[in-house]
Amino acid sequence: MYQLEEKIWFWVLGIIPFIILIFLLLQFWRYRAQNKFANKELLNRLSPNKSLFKAVLKVVVLCLAIASLAIALVNPKIGTKLETVKREGVDIVFAIDVSKSMLAEDIAPNRLEKAKQLVTQIINNLGSDRIGIIAYAAKAFPQLPITTDYAAAKMFLGNMNTDMLSSQGTAIDEAIKLSETYYDDDQQTNRVLIIISDGEDHGDGAISVAEQANELGIQIFTIGVGDVKGGPIPIKRNGIVLNYKKDTNGETVITKLNEETLKGIAAAANGAYINGTNTSEVVKNIGDILNKMDKTEFETKQYADFKDQFQWFLALGILFLFLDIFLLERKTGWLKKLNLFNEDF
Repeated sequence: MYQLEEKIWFWVLGIIPFIILIFLLLQFWRYRAQNKFANKELLNRLSPNKSLFKAVLKVVVLCLAIASLAIALVNPKIGTKLETVKREGVDIVFAIDVSKSMLAEDIAPNRLEKAKQLVTQIINNLGSDRIGIIAYAAKAFPQLPITTDYAAAKMFLGNMNTDMLSSQGTAIDEAIKLSETYYDDDQQTNRVLIIISDGEDHGDGAISVAEQANELGIQIFTIGVGDVKGGPIPIKRNGIVLNYKKDTNGETVITKLNEETLKGIAAAANGAYINGTNTSEVVKNIGDILNKMDKTEFETKQYADFKDQFQWFLALGILFLFLDIFLLERKTGWLKKLNLFNEDF
């Protein structure tokens, strides 16, 4: 387990592309200027120790030095002491619809990004609850098992997209069935499943599956993203809309938020439906629901002590600077002996 103390210093890495760009422009200018001055044979006589490899090596070493110093400023820390702590909370599993219909832009920026925003904000307002993540389309896929590592949850959440599952469609019942395997039978915590979807369901029996889940102590809350009036599903390339999804008759497919399906699933599992348009209201409603639940005590392992690692990267950065200043600035006799890449000096 690691921590990054000052992430803002990662912006220093932005200097590296500029250094590379300036180097390439300089080499292009030098090449044109030298060709105007003399031919290649004469240049080799006038500058017998010139070396493109040395110039490239200097840039690489300088970039590595900057990268090492930037990471040193970020100050990565490694967990050194793992201990068991007792916490109180509920187990929450988020099931997120990643079918193609979630690309519809009837809610900004699109349904899937809105779903990810909602889950992120809910996580930001949690205390000591454990969370898990499921992605589903025609099939359900486990993304993150039950954990208290909220940072990992946000990382997995950020990587979710509509291309992660090859089988398309929307089978909410598959997500509910998979969620049943997430909860630990040894820890009798309150079990919550939050489904974020546009409500399009191509599976069978989601309501009956929700009733069975409720018999196992799982409460299901559904959050609808999208507009009841619907919208087309864009087909994009490099962020540019090329077309919209068509049906077999060549008509543009309009996908609509199906609130009735989501309400039915929530009601069958002793839960509630929430419209996902207003993020702050969704977070407040989920918070109120969770606060009313009894918190169960459970044990979890976490790192209690972290050790700074900046000194290693600082030393590495200084080493690269030393190589650049004291070795690469000297005459190229040692490079000449190596004759790397069969260069002519």
